[in-house]
Amino acid sequence: MDLGLTDRTAFIAGSSSGLGLAAATALAREGCRVVICSRDPGRVNNAARAILDDADVPASHVFPLMCDVTDEAQVCAAMDAAVEHYNGLNILITNAGGPPTGLIDDFDAQDWRDGLELNLLSTINLCRHALPHLRKASRQDGHARILMITSIAAKQPIGTLYLSNTSRAGVQGFAKTLSEELGPEGITVNTLMPGFTRTDRLKHLVDDIMARTGKLADEVEADWAAGAALRRLGEPEEFGAVTAFLASKPAAFITGIALPIDGGYSKHVL
Repeated sequence: MDLGLTDRTAFIAGSSSGLGLAAATALAREGCRVVICSRDPGRVNNAARAILDDADVPASHVFPLMCDVTDEAQVCAAMDAAVEHYNGLNILITNAGGPPTGLIDDFDAQDWRDGLELNLLSTINLCRHALPHLRKASRQDGHARILMITSIAAKQPIGTLYLSNTSRAGVQGFAKTLSEELGPEGITVNTLMPGFTRTDRLKHLVDDIMARTGKLADEVEADWAAGAALRRLGEPEEFGAVTAFLASKPAAFITGIALPIDGGYSKHVL
């Protein structure tokens, strides 16, 4: 299937590792020009080299930028730099690292503010600053997409992920509302809800559970796998493939959905 992504431009936040990097790599493989960003210039440059190797694309197809998505001024500057570099924007993928884990008494008011800033407000600001460019792309050729990476925790809360459960559920409400407003303009808005996928974030969650319970890493992962219909954890490449499809031309009639990519871990009916 031709995904119609050749020479489109995508901005992928939080893409120096994990799911963001998987999404950027999948898009690059389909011929998309990808703008990747991270707070750490060394990590984002390493990620750029990894994409070039994995996707086997010209250096001109990957543009690394330093950007802290919790800083609106940096978001604005990065978006402007991306649009100037590639003369437009077709796809925005919002993403940020997971906030700290813990129980209710582990967090003070500032922790809650920081969690919302990281996962909810960063998403809102990325969308706000990308929208003028996405609207222009939609008017020109009808290809404009917003994808927000959240977590299965937004639909099925996970015990010690208070900050993530709360902030990512907020992203879901924002995304659904935005999809209604932008639908008449031909801009699709969808969220991706990954389950337990083999990334650095998952390793941190394993370490936290080991410290709290005394379980071994293999036992923690086995518990997660047992909760999924497929009885295994996900791989970043599987997440990337779904991202590429929803960013594609053939996905033009899909908007307002919250798509679990979790191997059947979540048990809700709808």
